[in-house]
Amino acid sequence: MYKDKKVIVVLPAYNAGATLEKTYREIPFPLVDEVILCDDASKDNTVEIGSKLGIKHIISHKQNKGYGGNQKSLYNKALELGGDIVIMLHPDYQYTPLLIPSMVNIIGEGLFPVVLGSRILGKGALSGGMPLYKYIANRFLTAFQNVLVRYKLSEYHTGYRAFSGEVLRNVDFNANSDDFIFDNQMLSQIIMAKFHIGEITCPTKYFEEASSINLRRSTTYGIGVLGVSIRHLLHNLGIWKWNIYNKQS
Repeated sequence: MYKDKKVIVVLPAYNAGATLEKTYREIPFPLVDEVILCDDASKDNTVEIGSKLGIKHIISHKQNKGYGGNQKSLYNKALELGGDIVIMLHPDYQYTPLLIPSMVNIIGEGLFPVVLGSRILGKGALSGGMPLYKYIANRFLTAFQNVLVRYKLSEYHTGYRAFSGEVLRNVDFNANSDDFIFDNQMLSQIIMAKFHIGEITCPTKYFEEASSINLRRSTTYGIGVLGVSIRHLLHNLGIWKWNIYNKQS
């Protein structure tokens, strides 16, 4: 709890058995009131480990619904539980839970309703193991998006995100893709709804157990990002309407 605001951490999991406990142990309790784990039809013991850790709220998808589909289940559950501040933390330990107090403070004090953990702020991305092709793609796509969506972020592609409950209630995240492009669509919705976004520096950690999409899926994601940016611009100009912004219309 932070100043009467309920804090919920959501964990989108897929084959996270090797890293879930380490991630969970670093969550700053008792600042965090609830933890929700959503297992997206893992082939390992993720659910078993979550149960042994005492995670009260575990959602288990019988069929894989994709990264976006996983987040939809988590955010809907967080809203059902009355979350005022909701932090998405990957249970693969790629992002440190030790930044949660800072993210909660920024939202809880009303500075920004959305906070992103940026791997690009500072100079640690490449030294932290980010592949060079991903770094270059990140910089290109971010520059492209900053121009088309008329916003300025250091990156749009981090998976470490915190939202106020108000943001989650006012963007139609359920209308988004079930795939990785969900993240990008959600930021587009947030910007279209005129919510402001803050960023904090987040250490970059790439290692064998950390999840990472391959070159083919990265390329598909990159093309999707270009599409989201163009559609955002066209919607903003009133040339072509996109249904993911229905709540903002």
